[in-house]
Amino acid sequence: MKKLFAALLALTPAISLAAPAGGQPSPWQLPIMLGIFFLIFWFMVWRPQSKRAKEHKNLVASLSKGDEVVTAAGMAGKVTKVTDDYVMVEVAEKVELTFQKTAISATLPKGTLKAI
Repeated sequence: MKKLFAALLALTPAISLAAPAGGQPSPWQLPIMLGIFFLIFWFMVWRPQSKRAKEHKNLVASLSKGDEVVTAAGMAGKVTKVTDDYVMVEVAEKVELTFQKTAISATLPKGTLKAI
């Protein structure tokens, strides 16, 4: 056993000397990695966020009287009046609240408020 261990110790410096040195990294390594990080960022963050923003912009632009909506605060109601920047929403009988158009988070299918 001692002879085997001594033989392994004797070979260790020879093996480490025979291994090639690390050398210089490729000059393309950094730009390739930055490109990969950019693509990951684009597909996982930027693209989905811009898609959601576009959908919300279309939703706000298509609001009209009679639509049933949900606000960002979670209040559901029926649109009674639409102006350039604001929307009047009837949240209960004879109770109307004014919201900015951007505060509308979703539209509901017709008849949803009656079912609630």
